[in-house]
Amino acid sequence: MAAGFEEKGSEAPREAAKARVPPGQKLVQDWPVLSYGDVPRIDLREWTFSVSGLVEEERTLTWEEFTSLPQVTIVSDIHCVTRWSRLSNRWEGVATREVVRLARPRPEARFVMVHCYGGYTTNLRLDDLLDDDALFALKHDGQPLTPEHGGPLRLVVPKLYFWKSAKWVRGLVFMERERPGFWETHGYHIRGDPWKEERRS
Repeated sequence: MAAGFEEKGSEAPREAAKARVPPGQKLVQDWPVLSYGDVPRIDLREWTFSVSGLVEEERTLTWEEFTSLPQVTIVSDIHCVTRWSRLSNRWEGVATREVVRLARPRPEARFVMVHCYGGYTTNLRLDDLLDDDALFALKHDGQPLTPEHGGPLRLVVPKLYFWKSAKWVRGLVFMERERPGFWETHGYHIRGDPWKEERRS
């Protein structure tokens, strides 16, 4: 929870926290586990991360190469389409901007398809992927991500519903036109802004 949320004798911290919660959401202190399908078990010796599509040079990184990239710590709120929100999550990992910089997308690239181990995909606007608080997370609240929560690596895009923060990420494909990912083809909104309640298409 946000610092001071439970402070006695003052409603200000509580009201400030409520202001961070989008319409239709409720606050939780735990972190519910929601996934489609089985949790993949990934051998880091075989793990790779690829960038392809409309880029100047397609690349594939090993785990050692990816985790050697500059790392950041970001604190952000998360909002699940199933109507729970969790505030002040501390993430450690690689800023998405760092990976996009390596990819050198072509000028016509305006969208990205995120690919994951287990076959999951989700689509993003390139400008959403480039947000200051978006990152590829390795740790959550000081601990390595568990497989159930998307470890070894998950995308975190806090401004969108949490299904866009894909688990078990293994690569990005840069595209000129938007295409729906897994949940988007099953009726979820193409973008997923929680402040606009973009839950379903």
